[in-house]
Amino acid sequence: MSDELNSLRTGGEAAVAKLFAQYAERLERLVEFRLDARLRSRVDPSDVLQEAYIEIARRIRDYLARPEVSFFVWIRQITLQTLIGVQRRHFGQKRDLKQEVVFPNTGSDATSFSIAQAICAQQTSPSRAAMRAEEIQQLHAALAEMDETDREVLALRHFEHLGNNEVAEALGLSATAASNRYVRAMTRLAEVMQRLSP
Repeated sequence: MSDELNSLRTGGEAAVAKLFAQYAERLERLVEFRLDARLRSRVDPSDVLQEAYIEIARRIRDYLARPEVSFFVWIRQITLQTLIGVQRRHFGQKRDLKQEVVFPNTGSDATSFSIAQAICAQQTSPSRAAMRAEEIQQLHAALAEMDETDREVLALRHFEHLGNNEVAEALGLSATAASNRYVRAMTRLAEVMQRLSP
């Protein structure tokens, strides 16, 4: 963390751009994983990243004055906030709510729905396609029963590919607590997957 901070403090905007570019692939994975299904044809992850970068560049001095987390965890949080803002703007522009298709990936259980979609998307054979929607719903329901933090640990570790220390920082946990929650969540997910297996 200190090398990045030194670089940011001495390198100015060029250092911010360079570090952001190094993390862009990970941030894009975050956006793709958490983007509401209804917006996938309308919102390009690169547009979200561009908007997030503008906000990061605007707020970098505040971060450097009090860097409470690593630079990556900080820009990840801003990217997530930007994505939420983009989604709110899009849904705020709806003309007729009665004509909108309702998907279950809104609200506090969006992570469980994203995990369910990601897992079931790996089942690509045509014979499995018909069962996929039902499996997504069943897996979503089972994941929704899990503790919210445990679900988030799964999402961060497996779908955003954060390390244990980054997960701990992002969720405000100790590294040990993050590790314990991960083991618990994986055990629960294994039980769910076994129950859903034909």
